[in-house]
Amino acid sequence: MKQQTMYDRIKVRREDLQMTQDELAKLTGYKSKTSITKIEGGKVDLPQSKIVAFANALQTTVDYLMGSTSRSIANLFTPEFHKVPIVGQIACGQPILAEQNIEGYANVTDIKCDYALRCKGDSMNPTLHDGDLVLIRQQPDVIDGQIAAVLIGEEATLKHLYHITDGILLVSDNPQFPPMTYTGEKARDASVIGLAVGYQRLIK
Repeated sequence: MKQQTMYDRIKVRREDLQMTQDELAKLTGYKSKTSITKIEGGKVDLPQSKIVAFANALQTTVDYLMGSTSRSIANLFTPEFHKVPIVGQIACGQPILAEQNIEGYANVTDIKCDYALRCKGDSMNPTLHDGDLVLIRQQPDVIDGQIAAVLIGEEATLKHLYHITDGILLVSDNPQFPPMTYTGEKARDASVIGLAVGYQRLIK
């Protein structure tokens, strides 16, 4: 029997999550599913930083992807959970994790995140669906092209973020939604509050 490789585990885990190659590409910083096809076929050597990105996107651990024997087989299939707050309506002038902003808690696995936002609408289809819980790692900026949680006024939105002269550009995955530009005075109303590192989806 052929020994399972890290690339095999990436594919198996993606399929377990019912995630498309396009979705995984966007969550790990690749431009298209072609890169994921090559990776799952073992044709690309992944640097450590990318292995971490895949572990986060696939809601698992680096140990699992690399086939580490430091964890028991039982632990691989019954990951430990921890709770993160689900942030609802954001009160003006309050910290993101202020008590009045929290509507509940979500159980997540080893993925490193600080809170979750519930996706509203279909502007990020097909990557994110209405009702998904998107796991956010709190940080003040992201790399161009990554999905950021951006606070605009009292509303948090999830979009691909690009830095432009004197501001930022927010881009949806759904082509029916035009890009949003925030420059000059307008840019002061938009601030990055975190990076999307994973999501939870209920089967409907």
